[in-house]
Amino acid sequence: MSNAATAPNTPIVRSGLSLRELLIVVLLGGCAGAVFGAIGPTAKGTDGTEAAAATQAKEPSTIYDLPAIVTNLGSPQETWIRLEGSIIFDPRTLPHPEAAAAEIGEDILAYLRTATLKQLEGPLGLQSIRQDLNERAVTRTGGKVREFVIRTLVVQ
Repeated sequence: MSNAATAPNTPIVRSGLSLRELLIVVLLGGCAGAVFGAIGPTAKGTDGTEAAAATQAKEPSTIYDLPAIVTNLGSPQETWIRLEGSIIFDPRTLPHPEAAAAEIGEDILAYLRTATLKQLEGPLGLQSIRQDLNERAVTRTGGKVREFVIRTLVVQ
C-alpha cells in the first residue's frame, strides 16, 4: 500500500489555493468591485452633465435626413465632396423640419465651399468638421435641433 505520506522520496507538491486563501481572494475581489461600482457612476456628472444627458434621452426625438450635398472644396478647387447628414430634433419644438433642413443645407454648402482638403484630413479633421456643422445646425435653428449627424462623407 503506497501512500504519499509514507513514501520517503515523494515530493510534496501543492496545487492550487487552500480554502482559506481562496476565501480571502474572493472577498478582496468582491470588496474592490463594490468600491469601484459605488464610486464610478457618482463621481461622474458632479456638474450636472450626466443628469442633463439623462433628461435629454427621455425627451422624444426624431431624425430627419437631409438631401445629399455635393460641391467642390475651397482648396484645391478640383476636389469634390459629398456629404449626407441627418438632424435630430424634438418634434414638439420643430413641427416642420423641412424648412430648417433647407436652411441647414444652405449653411453646410457655404461651409464646405470654404473648407480646404487639409482641414478635413485625419481623425481630428473629421472631429472638427463634425463639431462645426453641429454648431451651425443648432445656431441656425435657435437650439431646436439637438444634433447634426454625418452619415456619409466622401472626398474625391
